[in-house]
Amino acid sequence: MPNTFARKFTRVFTKDYRQKNYTVYVFSIMLVGAVAALAAAFILTVDKFRLYENPDLILSCSVNLVLNCSAVMETWQSHIFGFPNMLLGLMAFPVMILTAVFGLTRTVLPRWYWVTATVGFLAALIFSYWLFFQSVYVIQILCPWCLIVTTSMTLVFASMLHYSLKENIFTFKKKLNDRIQRFLSGGYHQAIVIGWLVLMAMLVILKFGDGLFA
Repeated sequence: MPNTFARKFTRVFTKDYRQKNYTVYVFSIMLVGAVAALAAAFILTVDKFRLYENPDLILSCSVNLVLNCSAVMETWQSHIFGFPNMLLGLMAFPVMILTAVFGLTRTVLPRWYWVTATVGFLAALIFSYWLFFQSVYVIQILCPWCLIVTTSMTLVFASMLHYSLKENIFTFKKKLNDRIQRFLSGGYHQAIVIGWLVLMAMLVILKFGDGLFA
């Protein structure tokens, strides 16, 4: 019995098993990312209402002059559509969680759903990175919870894109699709995502340096 369990456990880490059951990994990452983003958006929403009640309140996420979500909340970038941005997260992130659950439970959904989800997640990713670069280079103050949202959105979209490409949701022609499948099977997609996150971290460190820990 122990030997059987050990064989099954080690099989999870083999390439063939990962490729066969890749949806478990893809949608698990999506679920974790979406839950983390939702939690961050909820905390930001609560903090925003606390600031409405007491504008002089120092929030727990206001660590120093660089990591200061209170200061970021006072900028025009924090309410692009006339209301706090985090409310968008409270609406969007549950949809991402639901999509991850659909994937994990292997729920059969029409092609249009996956296409819409991929495009919608891309729009959310672009918006989160617009806010990220605004924080780093324009406002020059970082919101810790917003950084969690940006990182989580990267993982959520990367997971969605991986699934869409793997299943050829966009119905690419065979020659192009074969190249995409080889690219995905080679692990290049994961390497790009990790490299991108490292690059973003380096941009923050290069911009703020010791100020992050002052």
